Amino acid sequence: MLNVGLTGGIASGKSTVAKMFEDKGAYLIDFDALAHFAEEPDQPAWKAIVEFFGREILNEDGTINRAKLGLIVFADQEKLSRLNGIVHPAVFDLWRRRIEDIRTINPRAIVVSDVPLLIEVKLQHLFDVVILVHISPEDQIRRLTERNEYSRKEAESRLDKQMPIGEKISHADFVIDNKGPIETTRFVVNAVWEELLAREKKNSTSH
Repeated sequence: MLNVGLTGGIASGKSTVAKMFEDKGAYLIDFDALAHFAEEPDQPAWKAIVEFFGREILNEDGTINRAKLGLIVFADQEKLSRLNGIVHPAVFDLWRRRIEDIRTINPRAIVVSDVPLLIEVKLQHLFDVVILVHISPEDQIRRLTERNEYSRKEAESRLDKQMPIGEKISHADFVIDNKGPIETTRFVVNAVWEELLAREKKNSTSH
């Protein structure tokens, strides 16, 4: 098995690249999806979040209003840290269980975990390989204003909350430049996939 961590910055096109790897045959684990599951009503993380932030962050059906919660935590670093302290352990528990499930199904699997803050929270040690999806900060701002209809100020504020994407390059084994046409990105993904297959084979024979 080869355990791959995929990361990038906001609006870098990481989800598109993750889907390309899945199409090649990777098992994809989406950390955002795990976090959504951990925050569903009556899950342990949901209970802890409601205890700390109060029931006013809930929708009528009891689910967490993520937009409302986002406004609170993005304005307050301490509250963001508190939220992460609740959600991250629950997510890692779900992730480890998923990894073991995949290992049971296919011991030779290549597992790609889509982890937004992989480098910020220093999770490199959990993975055999780290892949960074890279675009320039200016491209990130342009995509955020187009895709999310943020003002430039809002887009810059979101970017300021993350480690600058350029600083992440030295932490990655592979960098996929995603500023060009999708065909170019797919070409690079195919080349990286061949390298991942070779590494998985080497892993298997050395164990």
